[in-house]
Amino acid sequence: MPIEPEAKRHCAGNSRRLVLRGAFTALVTPFTADGEKVDFETLGKNVEYQIKNGIDGLVPVGTTGECPTLNHEEHDQVIEHVIKVAAGRVPVIAGTGSNATDEAVRLTQRAKESGATAALIVNPYYNKPNQKGLSEHFKAIANVGLPIVLYNIPGRTGITMSPQTVATLYKEIPSIVAIKEATGSLDQSSEIAALCDIQILSGDDSLTLPLMSIGGTGVISVLANLDPKIVKAITEPALKGDYKSAREAHVSMFNLARTMFCEVNPQPIKCAMTALGLIQTDKLRLPLVSVSDENKAKIVCTLVEAGITVPLKDPFKA
Repeated sequence: MPIEPEAKRHCAGNSRRLVLRGAFTALVTPFTADGEKVDFETLGKNVEYQIKNGIDGLVPVGTTGECPTLNHEEHDQVIEHVIKVAAGRVPVIAGTGSNATDEAVRLTQRAKESGATAALIVNPYYNKPNQKGLSEHFKAIANVGLPIVLYNIPGRTGITMSPQTVATLYKEIPSIVAIKEATGSLDQSSEIAALCDIQILSGDDSLTLPLMSIGGTGVISVLANLDPKIVKAITEPALKGDYKSAREAHVSMFNLARTMFCEVNPQPIKCAMTALGLIQTDKLRLPLVSVSDENKAKIVCTLVEAGITVPLKDPFKA
């Protein structure tokens, strides 16, 4: 179960904290063919598809959900729609980060009012605060009272929250429950684990198993958009200590996971989902664009090699 009973909830001091274990999908945001509107019908179908195939939780409006190019109204609406369709069947971790603290607070408050289970808060990007600034940023958001998943992704933000800052925030703020680690560094994750017992979720599909081997509890996955079972084949046995089965699944999906990053995320995953008929178009909002024709062919070939049936002969034909 993604949310454990009260008696089994993780404790730090006197504070009971939300437990997050397994595979959580970083949902794409599907658009209409012209990119002008969010395709809420397809979004709802994808939520149902995810739940039907056993996903442990959903993460709308993160990096994969194209948060930078959704306006504020769309941002709120996508989160609300995912929560409504999920209807309490799985936890929804809403992406509500911003490089403006006031905006992150507002987004998080709205997500709380909409019924989100937790909030995924990325480190502020572009303005590059120091560690003290990061601490103050997260303390302000924590006042909303929604459980928080910290999000370290220096490739997007230009900064890294240090393990010491992570540990201090975790120990001081009961609403901070986990961190999504997308630094690509097992040393970073190991140091965090050595300093505190915060739950660590992988932010890279290709590193899910290595991270879980040092105590990580799961992954916020891009690849799971295609089929949660691909990712759960790693997380479920790993959580049970069956690393032989997890390793076999990791090796079998490794090339597919890496191919989903042959161009900037979420360009490749939208291409793959279009090929599989999970979304109507691979349309993204500028400045992101569809993958090159060469990479479209590469993605389709990789899907076929992974044993995934591509139903359309020419899925990208207008």
